Amino acid sequence: MNLDIFEVLKTGLSIEDVAIDTYSPLTLAFVGDNVYELILRTKVVTDGNTAVNKLNKMTSDLACAKFQCELVNVLMDELNEEEIRVFKRGRNAKSNSKAKNASYNEYKHATGFETLIGYLYLTHNSERIFELLKIGFSKVNGENR
Repeated sequence: MNLDIFEVLKTGLSIEDVAIDTYSPLTLAFVGDNVYELILRTKVVTDGNTAVNKLNKMTSDLACAKFQCELVNVLMDELNEEEIRVFKRGRNAKSNSKAKNASYNEYKHATGFETLIGYLYLTHNSERIFELLKIGFSKVNGENR
């Protein structure tokens, strides 16, 4: 059985549909950042029980802008036209936030990546998120190089 977590939340919390194009790219990135973080935390916890500080370190290594930039760069050939449009919309969005431990380019690419994740989540495409992350993690880890 395939359950979409957003659909469950919508039903359980009586959330009404909103046209996806009405969300700003930074709003999509806000959602995408949290969806990606939840996926990462789930992955590291289910990889094995360990100390919380180690779990935080493993998660932060995968959630940093530098890694997200690398991830989206290896995924570009996998994205369809709409996904590329959404990524670029997020990458090019003006933000008052500054990169903390990343270059400007890495930060902008990470924002685009998070925008894409938020977009896919809010359009009920969780399976596509998992598909892209599986491919991306595999490529970044050198399995497809």
